Amino acid sequence: MEERNIETDLSELQTVLGVQFNNVALLKSAITHRSYLNEHREANWDHNERLEFLGDAVLELVVTDFLFNKYEDKPEGELTAIRAALVNTNSLSSASEALGVNKFLLMSKGESKDEGRARQYILANVLEAFIGAIYMDQGYDAAQTFIAGQLFKHTERIVSKRLWQDPKSRFQELSQEHASITPTYETVSQEGPDHDRVFTVGVFLRHEKIAEGTGRSKQEAEQKAAEAGIVAKGWDNDTE
Repeated sequence: MEERNIETDLSELQTVLGVQFNNVALLKSAITHRSYLNEHREANWDHNERLEFLGDAVLELVVTDFLFNKYEDKPEGELTAIRAALVNTNSLSSASEALGVNKFLLMSKGESKDEGRARQYILANVLEAFIGAIYMDQGYDAAQTFIAGQLFKHTERIVSKRLWQDPKSRFQELSQEHASITPTYETVSQEGPDHDRVFTVGVFLRHEKIAEGTGRSKQEAEQKAAEAGIVAKGWDNDTE
């Protein structure tokens, strides 16, 4: 990508973000992955890791303040879990995708080909870098406004669908609520050598197997089974 195209993209990106920067160099750094600088030695600006570090801290404070005031009756442990669900990689990368920022990222050719989880991490990190850049450029209030616009709208869904709970806890609560049964888990199979074993676990309501899950440990397989069980029972649309 040529320099003049980067500058054009930065202008468009400010419109996408709804923020006009005083120091556009901060935004340029926010979209720059370390790998881009390795391939473009002529680039004379920083990558986004320091801005990501700052943005992560600002994000945590803003979300904590929001949840603390919104849910005055919830204990610390539950607020912590809700916050984690609101700012996890899936949530942040989804917000980046919704903004359409993927096309603005500056990465190496190799990184540009990455998809799936690797791309999710990059998109999540970029959103944190945007927050850091906005905070540096315009202060806390502007960063708070940006975060609120991207993330706060998902809070009610996370709380009402209990997405802040781990799948096993959610499935147990829903099973007791709907069927007055505590689910049990049984290992269906395990394959592979000791250092690379794969477990398949079934989740049961009494004698009925509801779903299965696979993982590198029994604990991971149980969580996957519970997650699949929630969907299999149609409880993923439940609200409080």
